[in-house]
Amino acid sequence: MANKLVAHMGLAQSIANRLAARNIRTAKDALSLPEFDLMTLLGVDMKDVKEAVARISEVACPPYQTALSLLEERLMNDTSGGRLPTSLTGLDDALGGGIPFGVLTELVGPSGIGKSQFCLKLSLLAALPASYGGLDGRVIYIDTESKFSSRRMIEIGRNSFPKIFHSEGMAQEMAGRIIVLRQTSLSEITER
Repeated sequence: MANKLVAHMGLAQSIANRLAARNIRTAKDALSLPEFDLMTLLGVDMKDVKEAVARISEVACPPYQTALSLLEERLMNDTSGGRLPTSLTGLDDALGGGIPFGVLTELVGPSGIGKSQFCLKLSLLAALPASYGGLDGRVIYIDTESKFSSRRMIEIGRNSFPKIFHSEGMAQEMAGRIIVLRQTSLSEITER
């Protein structure tokens, strides 16, 4: 934000012209000078300098927000179209109903904690037919460590959704809805 141009900040034209004439082009240029120096340099009164500095600060340095206010704003303005319940009540409650649609969600934690198992189950939940509480969708599973196990995914499906996975051909249909991409670098992921 410091490199934001002063000319695009909605200042009075006379002040904007004076700043440009003195080669004060960015928010950083303007805010790095004491108000008294700006007053002398621009040849305007202190009231005009204070108004200009306040406007530049407002545009270049938006007001702070707490994590709580960001969460409340996100919940109020959730336009992503819904959430995928994880089937873990405490986690779903903490996430406001599950993993939000339309956003990239990163799952992190120490090795062996169950991140891969959780992702396999989420993939199944997303691909599950809507009549069984799923999204009836397709999944792109980005496997950066080449650890995706279709055998484990089917095992999780059979244990979590026995009525569905014991139906003829359902395991194959579900597996066909999950596309596995094995990428080894960020550039490969962004290319995909």
